Parts: sequence; C-alpha cells; structure tokens
Amino acid sequence: MYIAQEESFGPVMVISKFKNGDVDGVLRRANATEYGLASGVFTKDISKALYISEKLEAGTVFINTYNKTDVAAPFGGFKLSGFGKDLGKLFSPSIISHLRVLINEKKH
Repeated sequence: MYIAQEESFGPVMVISKFKNGDVDGVLRRANATEYGLASGVFTKDISKALYISEKLEAGTVFINTYNKTDVAAPFGGFKLSGFGKDLGKLFSPSIISHLRVLINEKKH
C-alpha cells in the first residue's frame, strides 16, 4: 500500500488488518519503508506494546496515544526521516539511533 510506505504529513493514519498473533509479520510490514519518523501502537497488552516498540524502526513510538509529546524532548527519526535528534542533549551526528517511547496509561 503506497500510503503506508511514504512519509505523509497531515492528518493521516494507516490502519491495517493482520492475523491474530502475527506480531512479527506486522513488524516486517511496518519496517518495510525508507522512513521512520514516528509510529503508534494501540493495545491493552502493555508487554506486547513494549516488545513492538523495541522492534519498530521509528524515532518515536506512541503507545495508546498519538502525537502527545513534550516539546523539550529530543526529536528525530530513523532511516530517511531526519538525521539524529534535535532539541536535546542527544543531538549529534555520531548518534545513529535513540528510541523515544511515550505511553498513555489512562483507562478508557
């Protein structure tokens, strides 16, 4: 799916189906892009969310929320989505990757 492989900006969210339990297949599809600015995981299983967040190739992973962040936190992406992190101590061309995970623990 073209939209899932491009770096779209704006109010765009790709929601795709997957077979029950096929987390590794979902990860392969999610990482099969040249970009990796941010991603989101929505699940009741926090262990699964943390596992997925470690495997996603994205600069920021939101868990049970999206685009709620501290503007003072380092920000940047993986692959062709930026180069390093800015707005923080971790900004340096020598740093290849640093993952930021944000979790919303509120009960809905």
